Amino acid sequence: MTARTPIARAAAVGLAVAAVVLLASFVVPPLAGWDVDARSDMLGAPPTHGYWQAKVGLGTVPALVIAALGVWRAEAWALAWSWRRVLLTSYVVALAWLLALALVDGTSGLTRVMTNHHEYLLTAREIHDVPAMLREYVDRIPRSHPDNWDTHPAGHPPGALLFFVALVRVGLGGDLSAALTIVVIAASIPAATMLTLRALGADRLARLAAPFLVLSPAAVYLAVSGDALFTAYAAWGLAALACSATARSRRGLVGWGVTAGLLLGWCVMSSYGLPLLGILALAVLWLARSWWPLPVAAVAALAVVLVFAAYGFAWWEAYPVLVDRYWDGIAATRPASYWMWGNFGALLVSAGPLLGAGVAVAARRHSGEDRVPATLALAGAAAVVLADLSGMSKAEVERIWLPFVPWLTLSLALLPGGWRRWGLALQVVAALLVQHLLYTSW
Repeated sequence: MTARTPIARAAAVGLAVAAVVLLASFVVPPLAGWDVDARSDMLGAPPTHGYWQAKVGLGTVPALVIAALGVWRAEAWALAWSWRRVLLTSYVVALAWLLALALVDGTSGLTRVMTNHHEYLLTAREIHDVPAMLREYVDRIPRSHPDNWDTHPAGHPPGALLFFVALVRVGLGGDLSAALTIVVIAASIPAATMLTLRALGADRLARLAAPFLVLSPAAVYLAVSGDALFTAYAAWGLAALACSATARSRRGLVGWGVTAGLLLGWCVMSSYGLPLLGILALAVLWLARSWWPLPVAAVAALAVVLVFAAYGFAWWEAYPVLVDRYWDGIAATRPASYWMWGNFGALLVSAGPLLGAGVAVAARRHSGEDRVPATLALAGAAAVVLADLSGMSKAEVERIWLPFVPWLTLSLALLPGGWRRWGLALQVVAALLVQHLLYTSW
């Protein structure tokens, strides 16, 4: 395709729009003198929840080597190698990319989140009675409670905290061991996303997407936020749903359907925003032209929710309490006039600036194999738009919207051939700049 084709023009327009949004989201607050409450210190770098801090470190050279090799040969290898080899390599390289970027900050790049009292691990170490925790969970969400939960346990259903409680119980509750466990799980996200495409009949596009999924700027935030876990649950849940919808036997349909429901149900019990994964789930079933897994997965997901309710935590009772805490706190001081569009700047930091080009192309390519990644990318876009309109995602979405990023990233496989290599270069440069110029809080 030449630069004059409609698809290439759409990509160019999308990239230009993304560049404007990204630039404006950084420069408007300081130029206009807006206090958007991204961070309390003067070095804050909205739209990200971080601040400017240039550095190089232990992971710099490995990250540069991985980036250079990826830009040079990743697509050729992904197209030429066997499927099993592509999956294995995607996992190994994703793991290396996650670790290299985190280690730019030294070992603290892995452990600092684990030692933050706003996060989960310190609280998890204090949990000795899980049923009692679940019974009192909703009561401890409000700030007025004398023993209220810290920020992230309060802001999420107990599934998020329970993962870290489990790590403590099995002897992986140390700062470094917990962080490495998250990275090991997060490295599987590209493989799960690629498996979903292949199950839906888009093998070649799964291979073309592989370099963008593995070397995503989102790796900066996947290592080592708790949202990396939610992203992995979602990716494998949707992969299982695709396998259920394309299964050749009733046993396969039911087995994969139950697995999908349990994983997606656990997502709902880990983050209040993840019922929006239902949009992606419906997109998977529509692409597979099979609705048979829907009741199976729905019953399994509902079972997860009801088990928590039986132990004292009812999602539908907790969410309104969380909304009250949110609007009594930081939501009231973060202006919607900025964050309603600034959020998309933060998303472009996490997903990479090329995302604008990919989504613009996905909106135009719906025939043949192209419709699989296009539909999934547009479903991901619909989910983030709804999350934005809800008003419950003002700031920090470079982390909060991570579960939708792999599906948005699939749109990059649809870019014209001449765009993909330099586009991958743009993505890895963006990742390297974010990691080397910002302190990212996660």
